[in-house]
Amino acid sequence: MLILQAERDSLLKPLQAVTGIVERRHTLPILSNVLLESKDGQTKLLATDLEIQINTAGPESQAGDFRITTNAKKFQDILRALPDSALVSLDWADNRLTLRAGKSRFALQTLPAEDFPLMNVGSDVSATFSLTQETFKTMLSQVQYSMAVQDIRYYLNGLLMQVEGNQLRLVATDGHRLAYAASQIEAELPKTEVILPRKTVLELFKLLNNPSESITVELLDNQVRFQCNGTTIVSKVIDGKFPDFNRVIPLDNDKIFLVSRTQLLGALERAAILANEKFRGARLFLQPGLLSVVCSNNEQEEAREELEIAYQGGELEVGFNIGYLMDVLRNIHSDDMQLAFGDANRSTLFTMPNNPNFKYIVMPMRI
Repeated sequence: MLILQAERDSLLKPLQAVTGIVERRHTLPILSNVLLESKDGQTKLLATDLEIQINTAGPESQAGDFRITTNAKKFQDILRALPDSALVSLDWADNRLTLRAGKSRFALQTLPAEDFPLMNVGSDVSATFSLTQETFKTMLSQVQYSMAVQDIRYYLNGLLMQVEGNQLRLVATDGHRLAYAASQIEAELPKTEVILPRKTVLELFKLLNNPSESITVELLDNQVRFQCNGTTIVSKVIDGKFPDFNRVIPLDNDKIFLVSRTQLLGALERAAILANEKFRGARLFLQPGLLSVVCSNNEQEEAREELEIAYQGGELEVGFNIGYLMDVLRNIHSDDMQLAFGDANRSTLFTMPNNPNFKYIVMPMRI
């Protein structure tokens, strides 16, 4: 039975939108599959790991209604390997999905669609708002690198999304550094916050590829739903209390100066070549007119970089994980960065000049 005939890209693009969440090895084998279904001529593709669920519209079908599941990664790999202009036809019979394109033929196993587990999506929406994909993607890029990775404090392995009034705030921290981004939204909402899992943040970031189009965000009961580009992501949220980020923002650091973002990043990347591979430490020396970056390692090797800056305050020596400094400079697109130091034991504040909507706080380390 012929169930679908379509150009390769019209099937591959929606498949790529949903398969990022599919685990190769799963306790439930069917969760390695993608659900392909058609109703009234419109196909839909859906994947889930029971924590996050993504569905998107596929190509039109003239073959009537059907529901099947097949291995997502194999299906995707086959389509990727076909020529761009290939015309793909799908036949389904005897629990096998046969994919043909030109002189190529592939037979894939299917599992019953009725056995495919779907998430129970809540119906009570506590808050909803929209913003452009460009704005949301920029905010995510400014904070997501600060999320923890497999921290026992599970609430740090994600990103805080907070709405209050007409403000949207995103915050991520791993306990050593914190990134904050804010933006205005066309809504007036009571203060509500959720913690998005790391996997959801990474999938969402990949999805935001139409800058001028909008994305709609709905906060549900223990879930959040994102809709854009014909795709819907529903994700569970992390149950936990995110730290009060306002308490860690240093307000009285008095050693303040501007520095070229690209020049500082270049200096750090060069100095990092000789940093201790385990501790990744860098010492920063601040003195009138000069910022120096020094890295050394167990082989008694040393790198020193110097940057001229407009600064006339007191001297300071402070150590940092050099990776934390490079992360912020790689993910912020501003010509200059403003750095505000306190003393050797106090966190440093990175901001963009005349932009109150971004803050990055990094704790010092002993070297």
